[in-house]
Amino acid sequence: MLAHAQRRMETADYLSIEQQLGAHNYKPLDVVLSRGEGVWVWDTEGNKYLDCLSAYSAVNQGHCHPRILDAMIEQARKLTLTSRAFRNDQLALFYEELCALTNSHKVLPMNSGAEAVESAIKIVRKWGYEVKGVPENKAEIIVCADNFHGRTIAIVGFSTDPSSSRNFGPFAPGFKVIPFGDADALQAAITPNTVAFLAEPIQGEAGVIIPPKGYLRRVREICSKAGIAMILDEIQTGLGRTGKLLAEQHEGVEADLTLIGKALSGGFYPVSAVLSNSEVMNVLKPGEHGSTFGGNPLACAVSRMALKVLKDEGMIENAAAMGDVFMAGLRGFKHSAIKEVRGLGLMIALEFHPEAGGARRFCEALKQRGLLCKETHTHTVRFAPPLVIKRAEIDWALEQVEGALKTM
Repeated sequence: MLAHAQRRMETADYLSIEQQLGAHNYKPLDVVLSRGEGVWVWDTEGNKYLDCLSAYSAVNQGHCHPRILDAMIEQARKLTLTSRAFRNDQLALFYEELCALTNSHKVLPMNSGAEAVESAIKIVRKWGYEVKGVPENKAEIIVCADNFHGRTIAIVGFSTDPSSSRNFGPFAPGFKVIPFGDADALQAAITPNTVAFLAEPIQGEAGVIIPPKGYLRRVREICSKAGIAMILDEIQTGLGRTGKLLAEQHEGVEADLTLIGKALSGGFYPVSAVLSNSEVMNVLKPGEHGSTFGGNPLACAVSRMALKVLKDEGMIENAAAMGDVFMAGLRGFKHSAIKEVRGLGLMIALEFHPEAGGARRFCEALKQRGLLCKETHTHTVRFAPPLVIKRAEIDWALEQVEGALKTM
């Protein structure tokens, strides 16, 4: 018998420890997950659930994808970290494959999505001063109301969500907020000191808010004419989630800087990247920006395989096809509580009328039926299953949604 046998833990034990020892900055559903495979996850008591959140789209390729797992193990046995003080044999291949896939000129690898956003802010400010000739410390970046770009101090400073910014100031200046989806507002907000416009192609945390058709094309035209950088935060929308590799492709545009993360590693490792044209990225010189873990060989090997399986296994095309099926099924429910179903690919929102009593209880009802999803902004439920989901699994999910609706 082992001298230090692991004690048996019940769900209540895990919840109690988290409540006592963890920071209270999350309000998760009371399910303790211990295993995942594809679109399915299991809790510590052996109950099985269909994951319709995908770790906020970080596991687009499905939980514990075997090819990504093998790539991680193989690289972990050889070399995990060198820092950027030295070169490693995975980084150049990562650059080459990612640029070829996304039509990018340059790549800056980082770790988290927020780091990618912060990096882009630094880069376009420097570009504004050194290339555009904006007076020092006067650079302006235009952003959108109801945005979500991360949790760092600079980023929450231009958030319009009070829960993100309240009592965290003072904040960095230099950001101007305009309505999302309003190209005329962007045109009117540009000044000689404007260096960039930063937006999500679809606002995820705001509740899957989709801008009017043609919005991104008009934004591209405005930014090009004004000589400012167009930055698209595709950390959640990118890498297949909307039925295209990047959401910008739905309107045939290319941003000057595109930010990706989350599914860049298939959920195995924190990896993000700033994709840029050469003109903007070339303002960075040695010693001006960096990251100990950014571009490490383990991250690069994992990301290379995560990108490969997205393409090889038809996940992007599957997201488009299965998204149509899922949305059609949701729109078929003629329930008085439902205000709207909207989405693109497998990035879908079900919004309830305020009098329905909130989306949280709907998520809790779905959990009891074996389906996991998450509410956002009180009245909206997001459905974002892994891109490997099959028709039969969507049909099953729709049955659970229909059953939960009957409880409202």
